[in-house]
Amino acid sequence: MNSIQEIQAPIRQEMADFEIKFRDSMKSKVMLLDKIMNFIVKRKGKQVRPMFVFLTAGTVGTITEATYRGAALIELLHTATLVHDDVVDASNYRRGFFSINALWKNKIAVLVGDYLLSKGMLLSVDNEDFSLLKIVSTAVREIIEGELLQAEKARRLDITEEVYYEVIRQKTASLINSCCGVGASSAGADAETVEKMRLFGDKVGIAFQIKDDLFDYGDAEIGKPVGIDIKEKKMTLPLIYALNQATWRDKRRIIYIIKNQSEKSNKVREVIEFVKQSGGIDYATQAMHRFHQEANQILCTFPDSAYKQSLSRLVSFTIEREK
Repeated sequence: MNSIQEIQAPIRQEMADFEIKFRDSMKSKVMLLDKIMNFIVKRKGKQVRPMFVFLTAGTVGTITEATYRGAALIELLHTATLVHDDVVDASNYRRGFFSINALWKNKIAVLVGDYLLSKGMLLSVDNEDFSLLKIVSTAVREIIEGELLQAEKARRLDITEEVYYEVIRQKTASLINSCCGVGASSAGADAETVEKMRLFGDKVGIAFQIKDDLFDYGDAEIGKPVGIDIKEKKMTLPLIYALNQATWRDKRRIIYIIKNQSEKSNKVREVIEFVKQSGGIDYATQAMHRFHQEANQILCTFPDSAYKQSLSRLVSFTIEREK
């Protein structure tokens, strides 16, 4: 397994510089806002999204000032969606810390999300990074459409594999797609290369989400509790496959459990066992590997470099992670 430090090696300086620039882009004259911005910056995760931006830029061309702005734009707009998500989900925690709505209440949290969106847009407009703004705004639109499509389908537990892929392509893959598109565009790549890198990001994002789905059936101690998707009535690939293979009677029994008994842990275990017995885990694992291979095939078309090697290792890191 590659460590984040090893993967970051070709862009170590850029990542250090980015942290300073990103902190600057979050500043505000309003004391309360500045306090909340500092809170957000201190609680950032592994910085995987900016790494995708910088490594893609290095793979296809040269890292420029626009690359830094593109990475900041993605972080600003993505953080805005997370802040709003926590309000919608009435979630008091984010990555083990209190969420903004838990500390400052919903009204402040919604305004902070709006502020982050406006900061991102102004950062792009002021520097005339219109191509980058278009890529990231498209991703934000798709994330919202994906969430709403999932909400629309969640009431009826007969979601097809086709709809599942449509949901995760919008909800998860569009973000990594935009990181790779922004990286390529900021490095001066032509439209065809930008599109190729966005497709690469799509494949990575889909594989990443399938891995996340598989965690729901795992025994490892991980970030999210086992069976949480079942409790939340989310239809994921292992379950969709298992239901498609099931007899009419089994299908009816499992759907009844998910609809009416998903808060009972023994019933959740029954669903997990059903999915394992039906080959749902193996099927989803194969699908994840297939998308990983397709991503690597796209990456293979670019010239060899330290950036490209690290980008390939970053893909493996996001997909083969244990939590």
